[in-house]
Amino acid sequence: MNTEEFGFETQAIRTQLERSQYLEHSVPLYLSSSFVFEDAEDMRASFTEEKERNIYSRFSNPNTTEFVEKICKMEGAESGYAFATGMAAVYSTFAGLLNSGDHIVSASSVFGSTHALFMTYFPKWNIETSYFEINKPETIESFIKPNTKILYAESPTNPGVDVIDLQLLGDIAKKHNLILIIDNCFATPYLQQPIKFGAHLVIHSATKLIDGQGRVLGGVTVGNADLIRQIYLFSRNTGPALSPFNAWVLSKSLETLAVRVDRHCENALKVAEFLESHPNVNSVKYPFLKSHPQYEIAKKQMKAGGNIIAFEIKGGIEAGRKFLNAIQLCSLSANIGDTRTIVTHPASTTHSKLSEEDQLAVGITQGLVRVSVGLETVEDVIADLKQALA
Repeated sequence: MNTEEFGFETQAIRTQLERSQYLEHSVPLYLSSSFVFEDAEDMRASFTEEKERNIYSRFSNPNTTEFVEKICKMEGAESGYAFATGMAAVYSTFAGLLNSGDHIVSASSVFGSTHALFMTYFPKWNIETSYFEINKPETIESFIKPNTKILYAESPTNPGVDVIDLQLLGDIAKKHNLILIIDNCFATPYLQQPIKFGAHLVIHSATKLIDGQGRVLGGVTVGNADLIRQIYLFSRNTGPALSPFNAWVLSKSLETLAVRVDRHCENALKVAEFLESHPNVNSVKYPFLKSHPQYEIAKKQMKAGGNIIAFEIKGGIEAGRKFLNAIQLCSLSANIGDTRTIVTHPASTTHSKLSEEDQLAVGITQGLVRVSVGLETVEDVIADLKQALA
């Protein structure tokens, strides 16, 4: 059945592998490291890729194929490859495309491990990165050099929840013949499809909202088929493939992505409005709050605001620690996108290794708190935040 003309939810549910001889309704697990061949010619043709078929689960697996196909349809992508983690997707995407001497232009507000790749590891291979400030997109072109190959950004960003105009990035990438890569983790394919705005590749940490229940790790990159081919060949040889079991879990998770994210967004907006009215809170950032600096851009390119809120608590780093210690219902965890609401104080935890100057450069103030709003009764979440802020 061709699901191309169906709606998002139908595609998420009805994009499935062909049924086996057992006529199962739910796709089974293919827990096999390898696959057999009919004869020597079948084996030869398979390894030379004259035949498209499964050979070894490091290359492909039926469960992984189904998961990737769903993400491709959701994002409007030609092809994709799935990884063991979100960071495996980020690293392999860049490593598969870049050569020594290449240059990256990236938003400065990126996930801490991505920042480590750019600043600590890629320079070993003579790959440099220049950062532009997320709130100064007019400066992007000034960082582009003759050897610039990739333009990269997260939107919304982690942990500051800033939003960048994807159409602007798409136009710049087209003008300068750059590969535009967008980390779409916070938005999911349900809320935002960067390829529509000119992105060539889209990356997700499937560990977050795509799984949605804090169970498994996973990552995926989708987009232009020629670029994915290069990433696939690199990954086939280096081994960061997603496990069939995790692919099966994530593919099932996609069936409920739309209904889950709708409720996440509904809850998050209510929590953001509560925080904005609280006397112990200096400021709140949530894409669909009218006070967000890029509210109009968010409305243009996102269906809803997502489930992540960043707010500035009065009293700095000590107030942040006291707030975390007072939390009762919500979880203190490094993950996001879970059914359970999670609160994090980046300055004293996830980004504590950065200097205060470097933290400020990526929008992390001493009192910044990140909330990943879950699916609990929202009044209970608000009550916990209220008592912790008191």
